Amino acid sequence: MQFEFPVVDDADERTAVEAAITQCVKTFYEKGAADPLLGPIFSDTIHDLEKHREIVSNFWSKSLLRTERYDGQPFGVHVNLPVAPEHFVRWLQLFAECARETLPRTQAEQAIAKASHMTQCFQSGLFPFTGADGKPSRHPA
Repeated sequence: MQFEFPVVDDADERTAVEAAITQCVKTFYEKGAADPLLGPIFSDTIHDLEKHREIVSNFWSKSLLRTERYDGQPFGVHVNLPVAPEHFVRWLQLFAECARETLPRTQAEQAIAKASHMTQCFQSGLFPFTGADGKPSRHPA
């Protein structure tokens, strides 16, 4: 599924949205670092927080404003992280909270829609099997 959001043509609005994206990412990583479930993963896997936040801000700028600053593949970066399905639930809850706190309403809802889709896709790719306990698994039962 390709997400095509309306173009923000007004220069002042674009500048405001860019600043809001930066703030959203900063807020998300501050809250994520303090979160009991996500914090340990963040501290163990993000070695240069400023660079990481810049990459993530560029991702959301491309997603919401169609800039060309991000040219990566987010799934590949997350393949080897020590995550379980509950991490995605919490990640999305926290991201939605931060998006609604920091982004203009339209972009917040667009970002949450994209993030929701991404969590579904990432989980399908990371946990393609059902374990013996009936829960999603990286390996066949």
